[in-house]
Formats: sequence, C-alpha cells, structure tokens
Amino acid sequence: MKQIFALLSGLIFGLGLIISGMADPAKVLNFLDVFGTWDPSLAFVMGGAIAVTAPGFALLFRTRQRPYFDHSFRVPTRNDLDPKLLTGAAIFGIGWGLGGFCPGPALTALPMAATGTLIFVPFMLTGMWVARHTPDLTPTPKKGAA
Repeated sequence: MKQIFALLSGLIFGLGLIISGMADPAKVLNFLDVFGTWDPSLAFVMGGAIAVTAPGFALLFRTRQRPYFDHSFRVPTRNDLDPKLLTGAAIFGIGWGLGGFCPGPALTALPMAATGTLIFVPFMLTGMWVARHTPDLTPTPKKGAA
C-alpha cells in the first residue's frame, strides 16, 4: 500500500510540474533571468503550492501522532549550515541555472527526450551516486571538547 501511494504522489507531482510548465527548461531559465526575459509565473506556481501545502501540514501535525505509512514524522532536526550542505546547494543552483532543470522536472521531462534532458539526467544520477558513496569529510568534535 505504501508503494501505491508513493507512486500516486509521484504521478500527481509530475502532472503538476507538466501543467505548471516547470518541466520546460526554457520557462525555468526565463524565471531565473531577472534582468532579461523574466517570467514571474513560476513564482505563482510556488506560491500556490505553499498556499495548499502549509495548511495541510498544519492540520496533519495537529490531528495525527504519526503519518499513515511510517512510525513517526521525519522532520529536520539540525539547524546549522555545514560545508557539505552549502557545497551541495551551490552545485544544485549552478546546475539548475545552467540546465534549467532540477531533479523532479528533469525526470518529468525525460519521456519527451529533449536533448538537454538526455544530457542532464545521466549527470544528475552520477552526481547522486557520487554523493552517496563519498565519505563525509566533515570533522566531528571530540568528546569532552568545548
């Protein structure tokens, strides 16, 4: 049952990306081109998504002790900015700005076989593999150190 709901959620998310135009890299690049051919429509897409999601999460956290398909809610517990997070965010932003894709829309646009997608997705998957198989080089504080 968990996998069926995950599939349905992914299909709804992908459909939303296609309908909103976020699967079109030209539209995304125009959104990022603030001083050129800026297209603010994606800001309305993001605002609409937040307007629907925020009340839903608020209601969910107030009415349920745990999610339907897990033992507990998985919310971030860290609030610091470490080098790994900042480096990943910078690489993500550069890739998004250069290619006009981020992972969700790239996978949604993959069946259209656009040239940019056929180049972006293999590199994205390679980057995900490297990130997963690279040891964390962040120094850990020693016990008793202040």
